[in-house]
Amino acid sequence: MKALVLFSGGVDSTTCLAMAVEKYGAENVIALSIYYGQKHDKEIESSRKIADYYGVQLKTLDLALIFADSTCSLLTGSDTEIPKETYAEQLEKTDGKPVSTYVPFRNGLFLSSASSIALSNDCSVIYYGAHSDDSAGNAYPDCSDDFNNAMNQAIYLGSGGQLEIIAPFVNLTKADVVKKGLELSVPYELTWSCYEGGNKPCGKCGTCRDRIRAFELNGVTDPLMKG
Repeated sequence: MKALVLFSGGVDSTTCLAMAVEKYGAENVIALSIYYGQKHDKEIESSRKIADYYGVQLKTLDLALIFADSTCSLLTGSDTEIPKETYAEQLEKTDGKPVSTYVPFRNGLFLSSASSIALSNDCSVIYYGAHSDDSAGNAYPDCSDDFNNAMNQAIYLGSGGQLEIIAPFVNLTKADVVKKGLELSVPYELTWSCYEGGNKPCGKCGTCRDRIRAFELNGVTDPLMKG
């Protein structure tokens, strides 16, 4: 049995990768890193380092053109500044809509693309790291349990019952993700989550704040924030 892992090089997807490697063996795991027009390439760099660490095959896919018309603040085509606030603070200003760092239907597109690649490489499962903190308040609706169930059913039916999604954290928090990763000795020092692309995480954007807090709740310091 083989698994494909949607792999950004961040905390959540790296923990998924570790779980897949533990269950199926590195030789039976493919990591898929997707470029979608981000303002920096730190995620891609981290993906390569972590794939090498685990000894898994890394595939890359460029979907930037699909998001060319998006005003999402994460993307190169946008001049919108990335918010330096928690997701909760941002949601107070969105009138129920997703936050400005939501890439339009990103996970739907990623999972659909990954399905084609998975089927072509004899994989029977796709892992991805959606968790409940991201879907809370509709910040990232494509991380919710309802979305995951709908996509899972569509992919299962569309693949003739050959392929399913595994989202082990969809009803858990980011702190739960880190707890699992610490148990698996995940090399979090190699990961990257920050929406900025500097030499060190900004510590202020929504994903940095969530990440730092998740490590704190586990009684440890985020390795990227040391020193």
